[in-house]
Amino acid sequence: MSVLPTLQKQRHPLAGGAAQRVRLAALPVARSFADALDGAGLLPLRPTGIGVLQVNVGKKCNQTCHHCHVDAGPDRTEMMPGAVVDACLGVLAEHDIPVLDITGGAPELHPDFRRMVQAARALGRRVIDRCNLTITQLPNYRYLPRFLADQRVEIVASLPYFQAKQTDAQRGDGVFESSIVALQELNTLGYGHAGSGLVLNLVTNPVGAFLPPAQGAAEREWRQRLARSHGIVFNNLYTITNMPISRFLEYLDSRGQAEAYLTRLVQAFNPAAAAGVMCRDTLSVGWDGTLYDCDFNQQLDLPVDARTPRTILEFEAQSLVARDIAIGNHCFGCTAGAGSSCGGALET
Repeated sequence: MSVLPTLQKQRHPLAGGAAQRVRLAALPVARSFADALDGAGLLPLRPTGIGVLQVNVGKKCNQTCHHCHVDAGPDRTEMMPGAVVDACLGVLAEHDIPVLDITGGAPELHPDFRRMVQAARALGRRVIDRCNLTITQLPNYRYLPRFLADQRVEIVASLPYFQAKQTDAQRGDGVFESSIVALQELNTLGYGHAGSGLVLNLVTNPVGAFLPPAQGAAEREWRQRLARSHGIVFNNLYTITNMPISRFLEYLDSRGQAEAYLTRLVQAFNPAAAAGVMCRDTLSVGWDGTLYDCDFNQQLDLPVDARTPRTILEFEAQSLVARDIAIGNHCFGCTAGAGSSCGGALET
């Protein structure tokens, strides 16, 4: 149990979560997120349960994307230690949490990735792998497509756009081509085909300071374009709003657009989306075992309510389900327009 304090001292120099919270709070907007929730009758915001255990196994990634809210990249060294992995699997074994959502960085780079998947599947849990696609094309990870298919893992694959120019601009030269090859291989294994049981969902977020397009219309266009140009099929397209944190906040600041973008999010606040935000059904676990209400709060170093256990090593379902969810002005990103979550738009 002494592992956590030691790990928490190892934070990367880029992890400026608290400073970014202050920056967001200082941006002048018409009302705070707490005021918006209060006006919608949703304050304090509380969980409806724990349906998803979302585990961020580390910051290391084979890509460095311009809008990454995790600040992930090849130079990051933070990786979830075995003791914390064991604690996550222990919670799944002892509690009726139906979904394990594994994320990163590139989660497949973690040495315990296969063990986590196999253990969770043996428990009958639905497992989601948030995959950047290109990882499956690296020599040491060529096993991944077949492994994921054999384990019936649901893949949520990030792809900025259905054309090379926009994708490579956000993720680096050659990423689009490598992603297309990966998707074609997954299709060959059965992913994305109706009736196969192998779910392949794509996720996109806009490359700029604006809200994503309507998810239904975007999905129809993506389906047509990818099928016609590359013979690719998939199950669903998720559109996600860029959160004004980490690299994207730096991007906005560099262009003098931070205040305008946050104001746009505030003006688009949707009470119906606020009622269905993912933090009400999801518990996020950081690489060091700290518990958060969502992956975005994790990147801002904003852990769960101090009146509840704050690490996976001290997991206590009853108090966690009764907690007040930690909020801030960045939360307007999840409640703007049709809403945004790790499963895409909240209203379609």
